[in-house]
Amino acid sequence: MEKEERYKELIQQAAALFGEEDDLIARMANLSALLYIHLPHVNWAGFYRNIHDKLILGPFQGKPACNPILFGKGVCGTCAITRKVQCVQNVHEFPGHIACDVDSKSEIVLPIIEKDTLLGVLDIDSDRYGNFDETDIIYLTQLLDIIFHHNTCENK
Repeated sequence: MEKEERYKELIQQAAALFGEEDDLIARMANLSALLYIHLPHVNWAGFYRNIHDKLILGPFQGKPACNPILFGKGVCGTCAITRKVQCVQNVHEFPGHIACDVDSKSEIVLPIIEKDTLLGVLDIDSDRYGNFDETDIIYLTQLLDIIFHHNTCENK
């Protein structure tokens, strides 16, 4: 299955799974599981929440994770401080990379922003170099809209 088709299915699954669920932690937990199970070569998928200007571990799937992460540190902290997506093809070349899992080779981190406030980040690691691209950014952004802004696939 091609990447775009896989994401379209994920969006439909997420919209159906979340339904009327208002609990954000439950929605984050289920999205972490969906991403971990359905995206190829993913060895960690989860959230860090912005609590008092530190990234605190939230719902995730994978090996135990580093916690807390300071703003500006590693890929997640860089995403938090810049509020820009970080799509890193080789984490070993990223200045200040925090190696929570030596098997991780590429990483994508998206900021979660609501009303100019950083709520946290979505972090996904892969055991393959160059596993993430613009397609991931587009569809992961849509998935974040579903869980944080209660948009459904019909709204897209």
